[in-house]
Amino acid sequence: MKQELTARKLLSPERERLILNSLTGGIRTIAELSARLGVSEATVRRDLQSLENQGRIRRVHGGAEPAGIAGIEPLFNEKTNIHADEKNQIAELALRYIEDNDAVYLDGGSTVLALARKLNTRKNLTIVTNSLMAASELMESSHRLILLGGEFRARSRTLVGPLTGRILNSLTIQKAFLGTMGFSVEDGISTSDPNEAYTKELVMRHARKVILLLDSSKIGIPSFAASGVLSDIDAVVTDDGIPEKTAALLRKRHIEVVTPGASGTR
Repeated sequence: MKQELTARKLLSPERERLILNSLTGGIRTIAELSARLGVSEATVRRDLQSLENQGRIRRVHGGAEPAGIAGIEPLFNEKTNIHADEKNQIAELALRYIEDNDAVYLDGGSTVLALARKLNTRKNLTIVTNSLMAASELMESSHRLILLGGEFRARSRTLVGPLTGRILNSLTIQKAFLGTMGFSVEDGISTSDPNEAYTKELVMRHARKVILLLDSSKIGIPSFAASGVLSDIDAVVTDDGIPEKTAALLRKRHIEVVTPGASGTR
């Protein structure tokens, strides 16, 4: 394999993809990655710095590990600052799905929070959420706000787990807007906490339309706990970094793909 990789000089995006693939099994040392890619350790360090700046990996002493795996999920404030421009664009696109008088669900996560901050442009919404951050944004609005009960999860500032079912089982939600820690065509949606995964799956069973909001850095990188399959999703709203192959596979599964491009869809 090393001979194949060193037949020509790899470009930075190619090296980064190979590093991400190598990290799916957990922590890798700089020496291991250097041997895998056939490049110097200094080059690996530069690539790791780039990937960490994108929020896709977390550097550790002598190596790196994938971001989003259970136990190393970024704190909420950290996530808010990662890919902030992309998240704001995604929220603007997602807002188009919401009409006056809708009943919507807002998941936890920084991209969905960006959407919550834009809902003052709509009237008479019924908003169901498990996000304390979204609730804080909306508590002074004129919208009807329903906050789920459940176990408090400090890292995501959400209410999750089986107790959320007491309210969700009595509701029909028109449109659910979900965030995610990981996503791939093969594995679907995934997150770092099983209780959070449980609540996401329950929401999708009670929603008529499920819209997944994610920046493209999460595509192809699964997290710890599966929280939904492609058949659960009606639309994916993301940025222009989504690989063309992934977009084509999603459309083939009859999932709408929305990006900030000129046409708004791909």
